[in-house]
Amino acid sequence: MASLVSNLWAPSSFALTEFNPQSRAQIRCLAAQESSILSTDTVRLNEVSSAKEQERSIPMMDRGNGHLPAGGSTREKKKKGEEEVMQEKLEPLWDDGYGTRSVEDYMDSAKDVIKPDGGPLRWFSPIECGPPLKNSPVLLFLPGMDGVGLGLMLHHKALGRVFEVWCLHIPVKDRTPFEEMVNFVEETVRNQYASSPNKPIYLVGDSFGGCLALAVAARNPVIDLVLVLANPATSFNRSQLQPLLPFLEAIPIELHFTVPYLLSFVMGEPAKMAMVTVDATLPPRIALEHLAGKLTALLPHLSVLADIIPKDTLLWKLKLLRSAASYANSRLHAVTAEVLVLASGKDNMLPSGDEAQRLERSLRNCKVKYFKDNGHAILLEDGVNLLTVIKGTFKYRQSRKRDVVMDFLPPSDSEFKQALESNKIYRYLIGSVMFSTLEDGKIVRGLSGVPSEGPVILVGYHMLLGLELVSLVEEFLRQRKILVRGIAHPTLFSQLVETDSKEFTFYDTLKIYGATPVSATNLFKLFKTKSHVLLYPGGAREALHRKGETYKLFWPDQPEFVRMAAKFGATIVPFGVIGEDDMAELVFDYNDWMKIPVLNDYIRKKNEDWNFRARGHVAGEIANQELYMPGLLPKVPGRLYYLFGKPIQTKGRQDLLEDREKARELYLQIKSEVENSMAYLLRKRVEDPYRSILDRTAYRAFSAPIDQVPTFDP
Repeated sequence: MASLVSNLWAPSSFALTEFNPQSRAQIRCLAAQESSILSTDTVRLNEVSSAKEQERSIPMMDRGNGHLPAGGSTREKKKKGEEEVMQEKLEPLWDDGYGTRSVEDYMDSAKDVIKPDGGPLRWFSPIECGPPLKNSPVLLFLPGMDGVGLGLMLHHKALGRVFEVWCLHIPVKDRTPFEEMVNFVEETVRNQYASSPNKPIYLVGDSFGGCLALAVAARNPVIDLVLVLANPATSFNRSQLQPLLPFLEAIPIELHFTVPYLLSFVMGEPAKMAMVTVDATLPPRIALEHLAGKLTALLPHLSVLADIIPKDTLLWKLKLLRSAASYANSRLHAVTAEVLVLASGKDNMLPSGDEAQRLERSLRNCKVKYFKDNGHAILLEDGVNLLTVIKGTFKYRQSRKRDVVMDFLPPSDSEFKQALESNKIYRYLIGSVMFSTLEDGKIVRGLSGVPSEGPVILVGYHMLLGLELVSLVEEFLRQRKILVRGIAHPTLFSQLVETDSKEFTFYDTLKIYGATPVSATNLFKLFKTKSHVLLYPGGAREALHRKGETYKLFWPDQPEFVRMAAKFGATIVPFGVIGEDDMAELVFDYNDWMKIPVLNDYIRKKNEDWNFRARGHVAGEIANQELYMPGLLPKVPGRLYYLFGKPIQTKGRQDLLEDREKARELYLQIKSEVENSMAYLLRKRVEDPYRSILDRTAYRAFSAPIDQVPTFDP
């Protein structure tokens, strides 16, 4: 076997693919959980000589010559005759691996990766990142001050399913000037653009890497780049560390071992780092014990920072940071790329919160997400799943223009668990009960009556403020692993719902769970992809109804969805839901607010600013979709009840396409089914001995979890 070109150490977590710098031909590949070698010769990787030793590792693929080849962003091909399996899409509740890696893993891996090899800058790809979905875009990770390139350790598995992930490694002894680094990354970006001009290229820049990403973007305004900047170091001249810099430069080399411990508490929030692998569902006392153990285990690993950043490297990196910040700031006006800034509220190294606001003002297309409890090393801390943030801000796409249906990534198992944990109090309060109707007309508890195979469209009543929405989506995922994609008002996808705090909100969560702006095009695509669709014909008028209108349907006269459902042979499932009158009393509605001077002008002006007419062509009461916030008086919570009616088949119903009157008849039948379902539930709920939260609480205390509390017999 040919000799190795680059001796980048393969720690207990990595295996390498080597390339000859002249021919760029693949010589050897050791894939994840596999130890097949393309030659019988023994190859030594810094004294690790056997395949058996290698397979105890988390694999890595390394580019010995530094560069990715043109068109070579794809993971290296397997041996001849073996086809690479690439998925077309992800299934709901897929395993993203988040919470299985920690900062300890980063330290352990970094300890081996940083061993001197005399090599230049180079790209590597952790094999645990793949294989990605078909047509996935390239993601280039640009590291922070450490230069190791393992800053995405917590996110490798998740990102690797939807991106071609390559990470930049800057060796400890490397002294490449900043502009040469820009040239190096720029060459890679231009090669990728030349091979796939219609795909975006993602640059994830951590701290120093943020400056590098901005510099490359400024010099390449024509290339479709998406920048994700985690606490970018463009504010280095205003760093809280400035008074300490003379001390760091003057400290004797014998005392340099103390610097990592200082930097570790400056660069990150130790508690947030330790919390990554602590199960959030544990009881508080046990969770605290686990956290204490993780913090204690973390401390011995901090000494690795002294090897990652020895004194001479530290001095060089400080100069490099000054140069990088100055270079990037002088070129912000030239950046046309899409930019997402992640800013920490407890960054003790940089004024990241203020800097994010400055960048938002200075850049043409910049969005900010603020994480008030995180420190500088945000990508290694708990509470920030990078892929979740990218999805929630609508930044993931596989082509030049984002397609809200085709580019959608379903929620992962860790995202769902996080949602369940966040909503547990709400679930406890509403105690929702689901019923469905089988083909023979029998009503049963649970969702077994709803077809598994799409396309399916759930059509029903939209409760006040959409109180029913969270539980409906959660239960379909929990009971059936079916993701229901809601058709939503366009306002929810606009800047108008952004809060001043820039924190992750409920509206971002809606996007993660598949909420889709209402349009005929989007409904067409959802049917085409055999999705389960959630449609409220009454829309905002129903969800923001007035006093005395509880459980009243405000549906348009036209059968908007029936003919399209018939075109794709979709199954229509009408459903009713009740319980809002057991949760709160509507004391101030739209008519009440409009009687108050000044406030009425404010509401009217807001609706003019929003100017979203999802049904501008529709006449009548349904067209009055003014948005406002109802005034509610909470009650002692009762219970939400859902009934999904007997599925209505449209497959083979050519008459629905050819005869509008037939379509209208079916439309009125569906509307009647929804009204009958609500009437049935209103009649039956009086038989429920656990309708009150007080009775459910007593039952749970002695008998069962919330989803097993009994109800009436259907």
